[in-house]
Amino acid sequence: MPATSLIPGPHQVFLARQALQGRVVRTPLIRSESLSRRFGCEAWLKLETLQPIGAFKLRGATFAMSKLTDEQRQRGVVTCSTGNHGRAIAYAGSKLGVNTIICLSRLVPANKVAAIRALGADVRIIGNSQDEAEVEALRLVEEQGMTYLPPFDHPDIIAGQGTIGLEILEDLPQVNTIFAGLSGGGLVGGIGIALKGIKPRVELIGVSMDRGAAMVASLEAGQPVQVTEYESFADSLGGGIGLHNRYSFEAVRRHMDRAYLVSEAAIANAMVHFVEQEKMLVEGAAVVGVAAIEQHSLDVRGKQVVFVVSGHNVALDTFDRARALAAASR
Repeated sequence: MPATSLIPGPHQVFLARQALQGRVVRTPLIRSESLSRRFGCEAWLKLETLQPIGAFKLRGATFAMSKLTDEQRQRGVVTCSTGNHGRAIAYAGSKLGVNTIICLSRLVPANKVAAIRALGADVRIIGNSQDEAEVEALRLVEEQGMTYLPPFDHPDIIAGQGTIGLEILEDLPQVNTIFAGLSGGGLVGGIGIALKGIKPRVELIGVSMDRGAAMVASLEAGQPVQVTEYESFADSLGGGIGLHNRYSFEAVRRHMDRAYLVSEAAIANAMVHFVEQEKMLVEGAAVVGVAAIEQHSLDVRGKQVVFVVSGHNVALDTFDRARALAAASR
């Protein structure tokens, strides 16, 4: 079966939006005065930080969990994650009464691990990469019959994240450009599916950190490839996309217009901007769009620009390190 036939379409995104009503927050789109002045555009922030778990991942996880059969609920759900997806699965499981096991690597920040445990999930720390954690998750599927809900490469996960695109178009029909963090492709792929079918001329830009950007490396290679995973202020964007990726790679390839890589210093500077100017403490993955405009001198003057502020689950010591790097880089 061709990969293109596996990708969810706009219809599934609309079904997801219907299923998620009352289960996740329809997050606001607010104008940023500081970024509008700074870049000479109309800058808008899509605040996924206001989801109950503090990140957009709740959309896809909740939609996928809502479609489980009774038998699947009884056997439980397992996943691997760089943090926020695991928290989303644990949260949805706590609401539905479904046992969950979250497999994480040693690179996942301690604050995210603690938040997942606080929701009642069984946490397993495995290896030094998301790929190694996935091996444990798949073992549990094989041995215990659990249902595996991956962090991005699943049609319901992608469709759930795509509801962000619908909300942006409803709140800002004149949008020209959307920036979103690019990792496994669930967010960018989902937004692209919702966006391009309604307003194909909107530019969708994905941004990753400049070390260990699996999706960008895979797109350049023309197929999924493995990369080394590194620590980053944008830790949520780490991890591989899976060598047997069936959905998100193709969704990104078809719908994303451009991708940029940004340095740790650029991410740190953008994190500091959000604290000082927007009064928001957010993750590095949430600010990479701002970092891309600064580092690559992108011209967005006169445009309606939306930044998907994807999550706020950042530890204070991480922000302190970002502030120190930002100060040194200046």
